Amino acid sequence: MNNLKGKTALVTGGSQGLGEQITRVLANSGVQVVIGDIQEDKARELSQTIEYVSAVKLDVSREDNVKEVIERIVKMHGKLDIVVNNAGIDVTKSVEDLSVGEFELVVKVNLIGPFLVSKYALAEMKKKKKGHIVNIASTAAKRSWANASAYHASKWGLLGMSHGMYVEAREQNIKVSAVVAGGMRTPFILERFPDTPLDKLQDPRNVAETVKFVLMQPEETIIPEVMVLPLMESSWP
Repeated sequence: MNNLKGKTALVTGGSQGLGEQITRVLANSGVQVVIGDIQEDKARELSQTIEYVSAVKLDVSREDNVKEVIERIVKMHGKLDIVVNNAGIDVTKSVEDLSVGEFELVVKVNLIGPFLVSKYALAEMKKKKKGHIVNIASTAAKRSWANASAYHASKWGLLGMSHGMYVEAREQNIKVSAVVAGGMRTPFILERFPDTPLDKLQDPRNVAETVKFVLMQPEETIIPEVMVLPLMESSWP
């Protein structure tokens, strides 16, 4: 298996929920993790409690900010080995109630954001002909439910983009993977749907460990897509 110790990673949206667990799991494996999060105060607070972790303000929907942050990481650490595109939002409304601006915002963060981060990360990874990008997708890219059209559009798009990037990047010896996560006990679900039965959700740590497993595959092996579900998730399949 691939040893992660000493590698440098950017985890977007890494200050809470799944992102926090990914940050913790990678840092515990000796990875120098940079949390890139629009909630800068929360990200810096978390970074002060975990060895090998630092934080920077990052709005993934702003190209200038994304470019500057990736350049800063490479300047500080000399490389960028891993990117985990985890940042995501949702606006839970019907199509009739959803404004164009709200739809655009979800797509900008969930799809254009990973595109921008990957675009500038790939430019750095290609210099060393090595690296790994992990896109956090969702079962929203596999099935559908009401009042989530923007979220579905963004996650179906992210999964498709991830596979397209995988084919392009492998020519430069760079890996791209998608982790399709089922429901988790995170603020993303529980703050919007507080009545969700907890036994229908999974510990986000389990998904974070799957991200680590994907990253640790031997150099000659790639996992382009993996799905991680709560055992009792009643809405799947």
